[in-house]
Amino acid sequence: MKSYEQIFLANREWSQSKLIKDPNYFKRLSLNQSPQYLWIGCSDSRVPANEVTGTGAGELFVHRNIANQVFSTDKNFMSVLKYAVDYLKVEHIVICGHYGCGGVKAAMSDLQDEHITPWINGIKKTAECNKDTLNQIKDETTKINSMIEINVIEQVDRLYNNPIVRAAWARGHHLHIHGWIFDLETGELSTLKEVNPDELPLDIYNNQETLVN
Repeated sequence: MKSYEQIFLANREWSQSKLIKDPNYFKRLSLNQSPQYLWIGCSDSRVPANEVTGTGAGELFVHRNIANQVFSTDKNFMSVLKYAVDYLKVEHIVICGHYGCGGVKAAMSDLQDEHITPWINGIKKTAECNKDTLNQIKDETTKINSMIEINVIEQVDRLYNNPIVRAAWARGHHLHIHGWIFDLETGELSTLKEVNPDELPLDIYNNQETLVN
């Protein structure tokens, strides 16, 4: 048996198990989606969004890229964000990084790759801005994991200033932002930074001008 054929076998077992529990499962799933969460995660194969969160099909709207980054210049990301916020009306946006992130490791190395290096340049700049803090950490793994946490917080700040998010807040959309970290060694999620719409400055609700990252 070819390796990919196992995926089809597993798929059939999974679909049949769902139908045994609920004969209308897929019919109901096909009608609509109304997730409360937009998950912005890393592309790393060890961090599958639904498994990590214990959620089922239809509960998470998912966007993944290397090192879970947020760029207003990324049309792919912006289209996902626009659809999630303005059409699906999600109430929570989660930016989830993970310890041992290869994208952050690459940014802190001398990697030169025509496709990858431009994507991680933002992380390189953030690391440079935080070099005094990072240089105090002698253990290399701890230093990288600290930068991974800093990167998540940086992405939360970018999302806070994103025009789609600001416009949503300005029209009264009760939208939360969560910056989380996943520990590959324990399987647990932890919070790094939260943005509660109930605690926003009042001028955000009256001003849709934004910073573009």
